[in-house]
Amino acid sequence: MANQIYPCLWFDGQAKAAAEHYCSIFKNSKISSENQFVVNFELNGNKFMGLNGGPMYQFSPANSYVIECETQEEIDHYWQKLGEGGIYNQCGWLDDKFGVSWQIVPRVLGELMADPEKSPRVIQAFMQMTKFDIQTLLDA
Repeated sequence: MANQIYPCLWFDGQAKAAAEHYCSIFKNSKISSENQFVVNFELNGNKFMGLNGGPMYQFSPANSYVIECETQEEIDHYWQKLGEGGIYNQCGWLDDKFGVSWQIVPRVLGELMADPEKSPRVIQAFMQMTKFDIQTLLDA
C-alpha cells in the first residue's frame, strides 16, 4: 500500500467549524471522522486533517491552497465563499476567516503565461487585480 500524503491544518479549537465551512463550499466533500482533537474531511475527494492544537501556531501565506477554476463563475463562487469574513489580497489570493490562505486562479493562466509574447501583458493585467477576471486576462 502506498503512503498517502495529505495536509494537517492546525487550528485553535476551530477544526470542526472549519471543516464544516469548507465542506459547505466544495462539491463532493464530507467529514469522514472526528473526535475532540482531530477532524478528518475531504474536499473534492482530497483528504485533509484539522487538528485542534491550540494557539501556538498560526497560518501564513507561505502555505496556501490553490483552486484551479475553469470558469469565471467558479472563481466568483470560491472567492466569495472562502473570502467571507477573511481578507482579500492581490492576484487571486485570500485569507479565509480561519486564517488559511487560498489562491483562486483560472486554469487558463498557465497557458497565457507560457506565451512569451502575451505573458508580459497578462502579468501587467493580473497585478492590478484582486480577484482574477478571466476575460481581462484573455484580452491582455
